[in-house]
Amino acid sequence: MSFYSDTSTEDMRDELETLGWYHYDLSRHAAEALLLSNGTDGSYLMRNSNEGPGCFALSVRAKDSVKHFHVTRKQNGYVFGFNEFATLQDFVSHFANQPLLGSDTGTLIVLKCPYPWHVEEPSIYESVRVHTAIRTGRTENDLVANAPSLGTKEGFLVKQGAFVKNWKQRWFTLNRYELKYFRDKTCEEPIRTLDLRACSAVQFDYSQDRVNCFCLVFPDRTFYLCAKTGVEADEWIKILRWKLSQIRKGR
Repeated sequence: MSFYSDTSTEDMRDELETLGWYHYDLSRHAAEALLLSNGTDGSYLMRNSNEGPGCFALSVRAKDSVKHFHVTRKQNGYVFGFNEFATLQDFVSHFANQPLLGSDTGTLIVLKCPYPWHVEEPSIYESVRVHTAIRTGRTENDLVANAPSLGTKEGFLVKQGAFVKNWKQRWFTLNRYELKYFRDKTCEEPIRTLDLRACSAVQFDYSQDRVNCFCLVFPDRTFYLCAKTGVEADEWIKILRWKLSQIRKGR
């Protein structure tokens, strides 16, 4: 079955960039983590494939696993298997009520709901207790370079080691796009600084034998952290996800 129209390459590019569930360079591992942690059966997202320009991957949650399918963008539309579609929306609409056959296991999957890349700003704010000028005579130009971004946070978290999988309490600080952790609250030099611009996902984690855990997915490693309470873990996840959404907006 084929669908054709006079869709131009520029129109196709604009359509892809405005698609709310297109996750750009999200990795295969991060897509699986997102869909398994936060999605439901039939949740799907589109992401770039590492096979070259015009190649994409449609990642779909199928119960307790995630299936990945090749999608190719050509001059006359999008190609999936033996089918061609004039627009990406035609592709999604066509499969919305029809099963998607997984070639490896024969699992039938229905595209039910897209998984959006945009994360709303978290509702985590503190009340103003002190507000006074320390220095006078300065302008906004003096402040921009050193002003912290909205959403700073600090606190103790328990972190899993990279090689020896033991758990140790560390002091974490979040400022701008840097998440630092220290041996304790009094240390001045961090053990490590994580650049959130390289982080692809943040979500609750249920794979560890601990409660209130969440993880940060980086290209070379996934960091596992645990908070004292579920509320505290949720606060960390919300503010970290908001940071990632701001990073994506700025790209």
